[in-house]
Amino acid sequence: MSNRALVADPDHPVTMRPAEVADPSPSDAQVVIEVRHASLNHGDLNDAVSGRLAPGDVLGSDIAGIVVQAAADGSGPALGARVVALAVGGFAQRVAVDSDSVAVVPDDLDLVLAAGLPVAGLAALRTLRAGGSSLGKRVLVTGASGGVGTFAVQLAAASGAHVIAAVGSPERGQGLSELGADEVVVGLDGLDPVDLVIESVGGPLMTQAWTLLAPGGSLQSVGWTSGEPAVLPPYATVGPVKSLSSYLTLGPVGKDLADLVGLAVAGRLTVRVGWRGDWARIEEATKALRDRKVHGKAILDLTDQLT
Repeated sequence: MSNRALVADPDHPVTMRPAEVADPSPSDAQVVIEVRHASLNHGDLNDAVSGRLAPGDVLGSDIAGIVVQAAADGSGPALGARVVALAVGGFAQRVAVDSDSVAVVPDDLDLVLAAGLPVAGLAALRTLRAGGSSLGKRVLVTGASGGVGTFAVQLAAASGAHVIAAVGSPERGQGLSELGADEVVVGLDGLDPVDLVIESVGGPLMTQAWTLLAPGGSLQSVGWTSGEPAVLPPYATVGPVKSLSSYLTLGPVGKDLADLVGLAVAGRLTVRVGWRGDWARIEEATKALRDRKVHGKAILDLTDQLT
């Protein structure tokens, strides 16, 4: 049986290409998922060219689909279960995933929406937790119209924070108030100090966000979509204690994924889909993401059309 996939290829115009890959060989603690939908992230675009993945390695992390082989050790969802997962090499028709990084998706949540949860949802959830209680605090979310940003706005608002959503243009700010933002701003000029920053842009904006932190505040760096360096002026790190923390999703994520699914099912977490199409349209999807034309998540539908 063929297993089509999108693999890294730095020399390709899109930096990834279709390929035939081997069927998964799961360990006893892995399930095999037939992937129906996958989410394209900025991290996938970076993985395709950064050298973190070798040319020919399968890209992708966010997937939703159906379990076609249950874990041999009895862990994880049963055969036939609808699931969402954080995968290694997720852009393939069939993928083996650790059973503790999979969550069941109830019938009343579309798998298209579930596919948008893992990378961005986990980053938003875990960085907010790392920043401590948000109740009554001022939380700044940069890149607020993107995947992590839209989740961070909603989760911070639900936790009782005063949420400031920073975007690059008025157009990109549309709908963020409805998601829970108390303020929607273009740029950071004129803002009062904040207690927590969920930062995904990098570059000069991150430098400016650092200067806005109140004593005891924390900046959680979850991305760097600008691709620009961040340069701190002299003595910017001298003074009242505040912190900058890097972020990477590590360890089992099944429980946190289940929490995100539960919030989505309850209507307390909205997955904004800004682009959706067949994975044969990967060139269009990557261009839209690179050009910052996607407000929310970019979702690929995995079919047999990839050639």
